[in-house]
Amino acid sequence: MSKVNSTAIKTVWLSILVIVLDQLTKLWAVDSLVFGEPVAVIPNLNWTLAYNYGAAFSFLADMGGWQRWFFSGLAFAMSAILLVWLTKLPNKFTVETWGINLVLGGAIGNVIDRVLEGRVTDFIDFYIGTWHYATFNVADIAITVGAGLLILSELILKPRAEKALKETSE
Repeated sequence: MSKVNSTAIKTVWLSILVIVLDQLTKLWAVDSLVFGEPVAVIPNLNWTLAYNYGAAFSFLADMGGWQRWFFSGLAFAMSAILLVWLTKLPNKFTVETWGINLVLGGAIGNVIDRVLEGRVTDFIDFYIGTWHYATFNVADIAITVGAGLLILSELILKPRAEKALKETSE
């Protein structure tokens, strides 16, 4: 068996699943919703079609278009780093590999929008009273959950495992 086949790169199917789900839900939103018109789903949650020309919370959205290519390049670079990271890990699902794959799938899902449309399609509108959180999409959820899992892995789980290993070897 080759070294690549024994690495976590084989878990990348999870990233592909995120990309497909993200793109299908965005296609549904564009085909089914009217821009800016909320559709109530459950209390505190609407489907509302919106387009983001910037980054998170529309950061740099009004900068004339260069941000499209900047954020696309950043996503491609981050995706390459995450893919290399997966090749350094064993072929098993851990909190770390889940996190990497969720971030990777989310990043690619949003970069597809940026490259093809010059914007990211959002449609999930969470609110409390009159306060609305930034409208987001499946890719954004994957990135957020994945980043949380990576933080959990790197700051809590790995140090605990290293400490336990150290204690058992003493």
